[in-house]
Amino acid sequence: MTSLSASLVRGALSSPFKRAGRPDAALPPGRLTRPAAPVAPGPLAAYGRICGFAESGPLPLTYPHVLAFPLTMRLMTGRAFPLPVLGLVHTWIEITPHRAVRPTEPLELAVYADGLSPHRRGTEVTMVTEARVGGELVWESRSGYLSRHATTDAAASPRSAPDAVGDLPAVAEWRLPGDLGRRYGAVSGDRNPIHLHPLTARLFGFPRAIAHGMWTVARCLAEAGEGAEIRSVRAEFRAPVLLPATVTYAADTAGNAFALRGAKGRVHLVGTVTR
Repeated sequence: MTSLSASLVRGALSSPFKRAGRPDAALPPGRLTRPAAPVAPGPLAAYGRICGFAESGPLPLTYPHVLAFPLTMRLMTGRAFPLPVLGLVHTWIEITPHRAVRPTEPLELAVYADGLSPHRRGTEVTMVTEARVGGELVWESRSGYLSRHATTDAAASPRSAPDAVGDLPAVAEWRLPGDLGRRYGAVSGDRNPIHLHPLTARLFGFPRAIAHGMWTVARCLAEAGEGAEIRSVRAEFRAPVLLPATVTYAADTAGNAFALRGAKGRVHLVGTVTR
């Protein structure tokens, strides 16, 4: 059994015994790391195909997040992690590439939990991921994951969303198949039940399986062409994309703001790019 599969099993077994709702709960100390290792070309190519990235060039801006996901799962399914991992919803991500990374460069990875905060729909944890080459920090990200539960704190709210995305012009329309969550899960390793099948998604309050947030932001960046001049990206996942679906990618002409909209103009994702 791979370490990621073991983490998924451990998460399924431990989740029923964890209860969210304490933003002051202790988080696991320290960080988990993976020694420097080359990027496997086969999995990278499969990831590029499902997200729409070019077959050659720098490492896709979102790919270090995928490479570090087994570490993230190990940390979040550990006994010291206070939230149940099953049903966690990715709510936002900030990515800072310090330079372009070549696929041939061995990456050292590290992840750690940076804090819990109240959310109007539960409790949110901030996870940090770092990638280094020869000790040099070349890429980092911060992500929010929401554990949904009843809360009496009506004032608690998610982090503020990027501005100026409501009326962005449509650029492309995508038809997303019902099995997109399973296909992306096989490539990324993120097999959260909310993405895999309508039956498992209903256990966590979703009428159908939902697309991975990281697939939506990756697909948007691939459509935009990424660009070596990007200094940072921030994306927020406002509403789940229920699969199957038809969605519209929208962006401004400068490529500094983007959004993903669904039926009747419902906004699923908003993002900003700093260059």
